[in-house]
Amino acid sequence: MIVSGSNDKTVCIWDAVTGSLIRKLEGHNGTVRSVAFSHDSTMILSGSYDNTVCIWDAVTGSLIRKLEGHHENVQSLAFSHDSTMIVSGADDNTVCIWDTVTGSLIKKLEGHNGYVWSVAFSHDSTMIVSGSSDKTVCIWDAVTGSLIRKLELHDFVQSVAFSADGLHVSAHNHQGACYMWSIADLQVSKLLPVVLLSPPQQFSSHQAMSSSYILSIESNQIIHKTSNGQRTSLCYLPDLGSSISHHVQSGEKLAFGTEEGDIYIVVLHL
Repeated sequence: MIVSGSNDKTVCIWDAVTGSLIRKLEGHNGTVRSVAFSHDSTMILSGSYDNTVCIWDAVTGSLIRKLEGHHENVQSLAFSHDSTMIVSGADDNTVCIWDTVTGSLIKKLEGHNGYVWSVAFSHDSTMIVSGSSDKTVCIWDAVTGSLIRKLELHDFVQSVAFSADGLHVSAHNHQGACYMWSIADLQVSKLLPVVLLSPPQQFSSHQAMSSSYILSIESNQIIHKTSNGQRTSLCYLPDLGSSISHHVQSGEKLAFGTEEGDIYIVVLHL
């Protein structure tokens, strides 16, 4: 299945094989900016410009609960890998951690001075990373809510992600540059990125990033960025809605939505 959100305030569930619409979910009063499946595919999250997060039953399409705690547009959200927690980022400059079962707000994290455009859990659900228009990346302790590290970039941070092996965290900024840091080095006083990928420069002597790759969207092209700085355009899609940065494996399927309302499924052979 594929889930999508739209300016028409709805969430759609699609059959990834046939492309047919399975169900349309209605419950938001504003643009649906972010959607996500739980890792067992039983629940769906949606975040909206109505300042709320909705939890849906992925099978029946019923609304399980609506989470209210942000005071501005919800830009990004994610389930923890055990699906017990939810993280959301919004234009009120905050990151919220929620209890999936009760819907209660566990913690509100304050450390950004701009819109929080992207959030993600580490694979073991012990850390959260957030990226903001204040040009910083914050790494948080998911249990205590304490700020582990703030990393400063040179432009708005549009997307953040942890690698699947939990060894690295990456960020993609508004200028098209990708940064990656080693989790093991977070306590180092002056932390420099392990890999910095930025056109048109190429880097050939940086540390490899294990078995995963960084994928980003730039100028409507899906760009494969290797750890030595090489950039390959995998394909071109019209009117892609936003920039992303995502750690991927070869053979993985990814879905992309466009501003025209179309959804594309891409199989990566890297």
